[in-house]
Amino acid sequence: MSPFDRIVIIFNPQSTGDASRSAEELRAELTRRLPAVPVELCPTRYAGHARDLAREAAGIGRPLLVSVSGDGGYNEVVDGVMQAGDTEAVCAVRAAGNANDHRRTTRQRPLADAIVAGDVRRIDLLRLTIGSGAAAQTRYAHSYIGVGLTPVVAVDLEEGGKGSWKEIVTVVRSFSRFRPFPIRLEDGRRRTIDSLVFANIDQMAKYATLSEGGRPDDGRFEVITQRRAGKLRVLGTLIKAATRGLGPQPSATHYAFTALAPMPLQLDGELVELDANTPVAVDIAPGALATVV
Repeated sequence: MSPFDRIVIIFNPQSTGDASRSAEELRAELTRRLPAVPVELCPTRYAGHARDLAREAAGIGRPLLVSVSGDGGYNEVVDGVMQAGDTEAVCAVRAAGNANDHRRTTRQRPLADAIVAGDVRRIDLLRLTIGSGAAAQTRYAHSYIGVGLTPVVAVDLEEGGKGSWKEIVTVVRSFSRFRPFPIRLEDGRRRTIDSLVFANIDQMAKYATLSEGGRPDDGRFEVITQRRAGKLRVLGTLIKAATRGLGPQPSATHYAFTALAPMPLQLDGELVELDANTPVAVDIAPGALATVV
């Protein structure tokens, strides 16, 4: 007996990764292999719609929510499920985007096989809190949260387009424009950073290995810090990550700071603009997400 009472496939019909075709193919295969489980296609209509669809679907029964997307689209689905509260919803992602770090690093078998087998496991999430008091906002990330160079490059990729040569030009342009960001740590110390990444997986950006030994179910996240060190040092770190990997990194369950200047922040593939003097906290949410891989 399947652990799911229905399967909801959420996709962006305007996706550059041909999500519509991929979603149709997945529905056809699951309908054939799980004839007793209803399969529904849910195309998104506007930015943030995947979050709304996931939140609504998660509140009823035991659904499996499959995001046919990249990391950003899957972030919306996961965040929507978490907003729904205590549910029996299970999530999964079928890669259909430019950035598919989560699926690539957690994949254990073809997605349809994992769904048919009903093999559900729980993984950690990163819980992001922006602001404080009654005005605080909470978001969740399945793979990483970053400030500094990582989201700066992501912003330029969105503006400049994707594709191998375009990506190279974009990275060079972002690197030339990049300026370090000032933050104040929870203990009052000030730091100027080039990059600060909180990682629930050990790889990102297709080729970069951020850490060794980190897993999405170990109850901790890795903290990869690049303090202000000059552009050549930053470039050396990026090359090392893409070739040999950065090696073991410190891990934590909580990290808090205040952004002292406006800066972009990235949750998986989603971008958020932080105002100056904004408190930010990242915490681990152990075993928060039920998923098939």
